[in-house]
Amino acid sequence: MLTIQNLHVHYGAIHALKGVNLHVKNGEIVALIGSNGAGKTTLVRTISGLIRPSEGRVEYETPGTSVDLAREPTHRIVAHGVAQVPEGRMIFANLSVKENLELGAYSRSDRKNFSSDMAEVFRLFPRLKERLGQNAGTLSGGEQQMLAIGRALMSRPSLLLLDEPSLGIAPALVQQIFKTLVEINRAGTTIFLIEQDAYLALETADRAYVLETGEITMEGKATDLLKDPKVRQAYLGEMAT
Repeated sequence: MLTIQNLHVHYGAIHALKGVNLHVKNGEIVALIGSNGAGKTTLVRTISGLIRPSEGRVEYETPGTSVDLAREPTHRIVAHGVAQVPEGRMIFANLSVKENLELGAYSRSDRKNFSSDMAEVFRLFPRLKERLGQNAGTLSGGEQQMLAIGRALMSRPSLLLLDEPSLGIAPALVQQIFKTLVEINRAGTTIFLIEQDAYLALETADRAYVLETGEITMEGKATDLLKDPKVRQAYLGEMAT
């Protein structure tokens, strides 16, 4: 579904991404792990069209369609079926939960399934239904993350990009959210997961990549990387023996 080829991104003289290559197959959960400053958020923002690469391609394929997202404006990328849940959630704090969800469907031309899609968001995240008229800024961090995911789902994406979904959330809610992400994936949405909690990411994903200072240094099945001594030492806090 997603193929990134020789992707380079610069911030002035800073070379943030250095020839990144990766792919995400239809139906997978693929994780990208790495330390702060490795370039994870830069990569997901490039896929979303918020950053333009200096070189490389971001090929996105669905049945009958193939497009280079690196050449598309952000609103067209959403229309192609790619939705991002940004780091820090970025909900509209002064709008209600209902209004935030409605904005998630803003780019949709069909309104036929709007009510059923919102009902599905409430099934996945019952707390949102309880707080439907409440201003989003008054929600807890975990509830705001649920809202950010629900808002993205309202665009009916084929590919869901999640940037640090566990950031600043109580552990109990993190576990609940990640179980729901697996459920969303099983229902047919492909997921590309950027996550600093390497253990949680590798426990959830089918495959994973390790990004270090703008370069992919390791890739493989998530279960294999979870057992790898280098990964365990660098990202799971285990001492070398």
